[in-house]
Amino acid sequence: MSDKLVAVLDIGKTHSRLELFDPAGSAAVWSSRYSNRVIHTQPWRELDIDGIERWLLQSLSSTPHRERIDIIIPIAHGAAAVLIDEHGAVLAAPDYEDSCYEQANQTYETARDPYRCTCSPTMPLGLNLGRQWAFLQQFHPSLFDRAAHLLLYPQFWAWRLSGVLASEVTSLGCHTDLWRPAEKAFSTLARKSGWTRLLPAVRSANDVLGTVSSEIVRATGLDPRCRVVCGIHDSNASYLRFLKGKNRYEPFTVVSSGTWTVVMASQTDLSRLREDRTMLANVNVAGEPVATARFMGGREYAAIAGCEDVPEAAALDSVLQLSVMAHPPRDGNEPVIRDVGSVSRAERVALATLYCALMTDLLIEQLGASGEVFVDGPLAKNRFFAPLLAALGENRRVTLADASAPNPGLWLAGVLEPETAAEEPTAAPELELPVATIAALDSYRDRWRAFALA
Repeated sequence: MSDKLVAVLDIGKTHSRLELFDPAGSAAVWSSRYSNRVIHTQPWRELDIDGIERWLLQSLSSTPHRERIDIIIPIAHGAAAVLIDEHGAVLAAPDYEDSCYEQANQTYETARDPYRCTCSPTMPLGLNLGRQWAFLQQFHPSLFDRAAHLLLYPQFWAWRLSGVLASEVTSLGCHTDLWRPAEKAFSTLARKSGWTRLLPAVRSANDVLGTVSSEIVRATGLDPRCRVVCGIHDSNASYLRFLKGKNRYEPFTVVSSGTWTVVMASQTDLSRLREDRTMLANVNVAGEPVATARFMGGREYAAIAGCEDVPEAAALDSVLQLSVMAHPPRDGNEPVIRDVGSVSRAERVALATLYCALMTDLLIEQLGASGEVFVDGPLAKNRFFAPLLAALGENRRVTLADASAPNPGLWLAGVLEPETAAEEPTAAPELELPVATIAALDSYRDRWRAFALA
C-alpha cells in the first residue's frame, strides 16, 4: 500500500464523483457522489458549478485520507465551458441542453467551418460548443465582452483547484466546431470570432499544471504539495484506458456508456463519417482523430425502462415475441415506444436493454468499426447488453471492462505504464443467449431498423 493517493474528479452530465485510489491497487479506497442540478439563474440553463464546488470542497475536507492525496485528475463531459473575467469571477457556465442557443443558427451556420474540416456535425441545442459562444456574443455582447478566459470544462476544475489556466485537445475536439483534427489547429470560426485569444495555451491532458492553491488548502486541509493535472474529456478517458493497452496497429472499438453512449473506433476511415447521422471525430490525448458516433443511451434507457431493475431472460424473450419496439427519438424527444400494449415493468427494462444494444450495433456498423469491442460504464454492468451486442454482429467479440480495473485517471497521473494496461484483466460475457432468442433477434433487428432508418 502506498502512502500517497490519486484523486479522480469525474464531472458527468448527470452525476459527479470524487474517488480516491491507491496507486498500488485498483479499487477506490473512498468515494463521494453528487447529483448535478439544473440552474436557471440566467436567461439560459447553467451548469451546477456552485453546487459541485461546495460538494467537492466538503468531500475533500471530510475524507479521512485528505493528507494522503498527492495528485488530482479532473475528468468532465464535453460541450461545456465556463467564461470567467479578469478577476476570476464566473460570468457564464452554459448548459448545452437549452434551445436558446439555436437563436444564433442563421448566422452561425454560415460562419462555421465545413464538416469535412472539423468532423463536427451540426447538433441541436448547444451541443456544438461554438454555438453557445456565438449566442452569447450575438445576444449578450456586454457579458461576453467582459470575458477574459474561456475554460473548457475539465480545465475549469483544474483552474479552480490550482489557479493555473490551460486548454486541452480532447475537449477542444469534441463536436465543438473549434478544432480541425487533421491539421491539429483551431478552426477558422474560432480564429475569426476572436475566441482563440481567450482560450489559454493548449497543454497535454497529463501535464501537471501546479499544486493546489492556498485557497483550496485553507478550505480543505489538503497537503499544499498536492498536484493538479490538466484533465481530460470523459469519453476520451474511457478510450485512453484501452488505447494504452492495445497494439497501435490492432483495430478495436470502445463503447463508453453513461448519460451518453459513445462508440469510438480506433481505425475507421474518417471518410465514412456522415454529418446527417451526427457522426464525428473525437480527438484522443495524442491529438489524433477518432471516428465516433453516439446517442443519449443513459437518458433514453431511463425513459424506456422507467426504473433501474435488472433485466430478466423471460422478459427479453417476451419482448421479442410481442414485437414491442423502442425507436430513436425524433426532433429531440424521448424514444418512441411502439405496440406497447400491456407491457410489464420487467419487459420495459428488457426493452431498454435491447434498444441500447440495437442502437450500439447500428452505430458500430455505420462507423465500419472492427476488432474487439470493449464496453465501459453502466452498460458493462447490464448482464444482457454484451451478449446481445455480440449476437447482433457476425463473429463479434465483446468484452466488458473489468469494474476492478484501474481508473483511467491513473494513466494521466503517471502511476501506470502502458505495460500495466496491456495486462489489465477483462471479463468476457458470462451469459449465453439461447439459440431461439438469437433467431428471434435477427428478425426483430430487421424490423426495428426498417423504422429506425426510415
